[in-house]
Amino acid sequence: MSAEAVDVRESPTVKDFTVRRAATTRWSDNDMYGHLNNAVYYQLFDAAINGWIIEHSGLNPITAPAVGVVAESGCRYFEQLEFPQALEVGIRVARLGRTSVTYDLGLFPAGLAGTAAVAARGRWVHVYVDRDTRRPVPIPDVLRRLFESATG
Repeated sequence: MSAEAVDVRESPTVKDFTVRRAATTRWSDNDMYGHLNNAVYYQLFDAAINGWIIEHSGLNPITAPAVGVVAESGCRYFEQLEFPQALEVGIRVARLGRTSVTYDLGLFPAGLAGTAAVAARGRWVHVYVDRDTRRPVPIPDVLRRLFESATG
């Protein structure tokens, strides 16, 4: 592991994230090596981000005139996670632009009183686009306020 990876891993604990969402693994999440398949981490991040947005903004993703589409994502893995395991996803807004928001994400084993080191670190960029034209549009005000509340 490079020095850069160690620095990233040691940096956040769950208490460093403004928003925290509970998550659980499922039977089908393990791969043939006995740990979570890499794609599952992305599903957990996606569900946490969108669940938070929907619950706290009232946004209906099916009918909203502006929608957030993923323009970039990434994940660095530090600890093995597996089924069955209770997890916590930490979310904070790393950058808030006119039409895009960049999330800093952490995946942690649940129940460690905010002291757990990050098991996986994610980066996710949503660009807001018009539902019909798919052209970038300013982030809707209700979402901008929500994102501002989670700026870390």
